[in-house]
Amino acid sequence: MTQSGARTLFFAASLLGCVSLAPVVGLAQSNADISQAARAFIDLHAQKWLSDAVVIDSIKAQNITSSGLSQTDIDTLDMAWRTQSRSGSGPMIADVLGNDLSAYLKQVQKESNGLITEIFAMDNRGLNVGQSNVTSDYWQGDESKWQKSYSVGPDAVFVDEVELDESSQRYQTQVSVTVVDPDTGEAIGAITIGIDAEGLMML
Repeated sequence: MTQSGARTLFFAASLLGCVSLAPVVGLAQSNADISQAARAFIDLHAQKWLSDAVVIDSIKAQNITSSGLSQTDIDTLDMAWRTQSRSGSGPMIADVLGNDLSAYLKQVQKESNGLITEIFAMDNRGLNVGQSNVTSDYWQGDESKWQKSYSVGPDAVFVDEVELDESSQRYQTQVSVTVVDPDTGEAIGAITIGIDAEGLMML
């Protein structure tokens, strides 16, 4: 088994809350196994804040304001965000990071004691609504994190590959989940949660 494969197994086991990792070592882990493990983590630890009113209301409000945007508008906004992200600040970034949803997500991340490395919420167009840290881009609609969560529909959970984060030199993954309006059961957006896989191994 490769080191990468072993870390993936450890990640899956940790998400499932296994006391011992021994039973899973050497077993072939399919994408379905990883998705099941991620769903267990979301159900146990994240659902209570994924359905919080500030999350739901913020995404629904932005869905209204972004509904009239053309793809050209979105591309222009994304380019402006990328420019501000490279400089570290700007009016778009300040507006998003300063809203109530971002404040809430920052608190969720803080209370995870390092387990959650980032959280960002997207509307039904794939645009940022709130985030705990500055993302490199504003539009996520062309990426798997949005296409394999919101675009799939309610109950969708997409777990990306475990990768080494160059800045922290720790192994991390991203879990993307569809956000659902509790009143209608309809998908309204998505949230991506960055997770420190090595921290999960020690749970």
